[in-house]
Amino acid sequence: MTEKVPMLKAGHEALEAELKNLKSVERPAVVQAIEEARAHGDLSENAEYHAAKEKQGHIEGRILEIEGKLSRAQVIDPSTLSGDRIVFGATVTLIDEDDKTVKYQIVGADEGDVKEGRISYQSPIARAMIGKSTGAEIEVKTPGGERYYEIEKVEYI
Repeated sequence: MTEKVPMLKAGHEALEAELKNLKSVERPAVVQAIEEARAHGDLSENAEYHAAKEKQGHIEGRILEIEGKLSRAQVIDPSTLSGDRIVFGATVTLIDEDDKTVKYQIVGADEGDVKEGRISYQSPIARAMIGKSTGAEIEVKTPGGERYYEIEKVEYI
């Protein structure tokens, strides 16, 4: 059985858009670049040709990676979820040891962006939160040492 890849609807749409761009814009452009480089003659010392072939390999690899993720995607709409327990898609408000408030949404591996308040479900802080409820205290092991948080609020938005 293949492992499902959880992602939010927005993350799924972003991957679909990237795939469309790779197939309809990037791939044809690199094919054109390879044809132009071939026209320059000797391929053994043709840097343009080798660079274009390398770029083609990266594009094809990314296409396969995205298609694989999309085929295994388990798309989750957090607005359909509810409850006080933290699961994938939850938006959680935490209070740290210095009484500073931080807010994170638990998202898929490719959707994480800490600056935007989105953390991967695979991150240490998300793993510490999943399954907990409002009022619980969590301990997160970080490279700088252990950090402690209290879960102030759980939302599904």
